[in-house]
This record gives sequence, C-alpha cells and structure tokens, in this order.
Amino acid sequence: MTYIRSQFRHPGLPVNELGYTTKEYEGALSTLCAGCGHDSISGCIIQACFEMSVAPHRIAKLSGIGCSSKTPTYFLGNSHGFNSVHGRMPSVATGANMANRDLIYLGVSGDGDTASIGMGQFVHVIRRNLNMVYIVMNNGCYGLTKGQDSATADEGSKSKKGSVNPFQPIDLAGMALELGASFVAQSFSGDKEQLVPLIKAAIDHPGFAFINVISPCVTFNNNPGSTKAYDYVREHIEASATIDFVPAKTEITTKYADGTGTDIELHDGSHIHLEKLAAGINPYDRLAAMNALQNARNNHEILTGLLYIEPESTDLHHTIQSSDRALNSLGQEELCPGAEALAGINEGFR
Repeated sequence: MTYIRSQFRHPGLPVNELGYTTKEYEGALSTLCAGCGHDSISGCIIQACFEMSVAPHRIAKLSGIGCSSKTPTYFLGNSHGFNSVHGRMPSVATGANMANRDLIYLGVSGDGDTASIGMGQFVHVIRRNLNMVYIVMNNGCYGLTKGQDSATADEGSKSKKGSVNPFQPIDLAGMALELGASFVAQSFSGDKEQLVPLIKAAIDHPGFAFINVISPCVTFNNNPGSTKAYDYVREHIEASATIDFVPAKTEITTKYADGTGTDIELHDGSHIHLEKLAAGINPYDRLAAMNALQNARNNHEILTGLLYIEPESTDLHHTIQSSDRALNSLGQEELCPGAEALAGINEGFR
C-alpha cells in the first residue's frame, strides 16, 4: 500500500476562476480509518476553497493533536500549515493573525483538543473574536487512545466496549453562543450539501466563525448505543434550514422549494441564503438560537445548520486598533521610528 497520492487527473476536470482544479487544493493521501467522518470534512474544505477560488497560498491551516488535527495533511497541500501542541492551536492562530492579517486562518480541532485540554484557549479565542474559521471534528471519543469517552460524549451513550457515560456533555455550539461568537453553525460530516456552504460562509465572515461537525469514529464510536454513530445521527438530525452561499457579484440559480426564507448579507455583498427555517430559529437572534439548540437536545435531536450570525461583526484587529497593514510588511522605519518618537509616547503616559 502506498501513501503517495497519484498525480494523474482527468484532463477534463472543471477549473475555478483561478484556473485551478481541485488537485491544487488536495493534500496527501489520508491514513485515517476507512469511512472516517473526518475525511468527509476534509473533502468539504477542499470543495469549499475550490468553489470560492481562494488562492491556496492565502490560507493558513492550523491544528492541535488528535485524529482531527492530522487532517490538514490531507487537504490544502499548497497552503501554509502549522501543527501545534495539544489544545494550543488558538494561541498559535492568534499570534499568526496578529503578524499577518492578510491570510485566511483555518483552525481544525477535535472534541478532546477543544473541550478538554484546550478549553481555556477555546474560550478566549471566542471572546476576542479572532478572524478565523474554527472547525471541530466532533466524534465524542479519543480515537488515538482506543476510544475513551471525550467531554462531548452524551450522558447515557455507550462506548464500543459497552460502558455507559455517566457525565453531562459539553455542548460546544451552545458554549460558543453563550460566549458571544459572531458565527455559530453545526453540521454532520455526512451532509456535504449543508457543510460546504457553511464553510464558505464561515471563510467569508469577518470574525470568529465556529462550526461544530458531528463526525462519527467508525472504529471506536459507531456502535449501537452511541449518539455519535452514523445511524443515530441520521435518525435524529434536524436541519435549521436549507443553506446556500451566494458569492458577491455572482449570479446563482437555486432549486429550493417554496417556504419561509431569509437572506443574510455579509460585508462584501455576498449572502447566506436560508430556506424553510426551523421553528424558533432566527439566525440574527442569539437567544433564539440558544433556545432552539436546548429544545433540540431535550427532544434528542441534533440541530444542524447556521444557528447564529452577527452581520455587523468586527474582529480583534478592529478592537485593538492594530495596523491596517500586516506587520510582516512594515519596514524598519515604521517599526523602529527612533528615540524621539519613543520619548513622545512615554511623555503621553506622564
């Protein structure tokens, strides 16, 4: 068996506005278990970036430790990348973003990497509204260490060996809403039609965009009794809306059935289009989103789709009034203005 991806591609593959095929957005051949939901999410990231015609060199992908954090190897092989230590991806993303605000930051994490060792980092990257996409590949277990329950495993769910989880789960989407995240969505790795537009909208969002993706572990958590299994999710999924992402200045034709819908305009003129909103869901209303998420949990449903978006979001650079230019583009004269300028700054604090 080889782990080298074939270089051959059909000459008739479609190209995007940059003239690239999906080949330019792929990575190495995945070594995850066959059928792993994480690979489906990687495919959705590839498709979203290809369709948005994002130049690969404009993307910085970051991760921590875990099965999910291995996935950046399998997508966007021509992009910048950094694999950090366990739970510390948000700090690395923050530092990189402060140095170069011109890149698109895509953070990938897992339920262990985020909800356990990285919880403190997760909390603070939300409250700072760092301009990044944060995707959690949530399978409710520790796949690298033989399937122990993670902090997102539902109370009463059964592991592969038959033990029942006695603890309440941490609801990452609910926590993101509570902490003030400006974009919160939830999806299922097996729902490409929903997840691709969500990723595209998250990339376009000016601020912290969080997507919690239920991604079944086929080896340790796809058994009867698991609430993160493929069968359970498919039987209990409830979509908040049919979603489409409409790029700025691009005509698009939809085939959605008639129903209650809304258009959400983003800063650059692009739109998120929602059809058939679920009862109690208003994507502009944080409290309504929190209530809908709680009601779904009480009904043993997994609510997916765009839960909340803040249309007038401002990111960390705006809050701290940092330089409009990326720091790595500033010269010595700008970064070291001399003793006279320093004296003036010090005088202002007297």
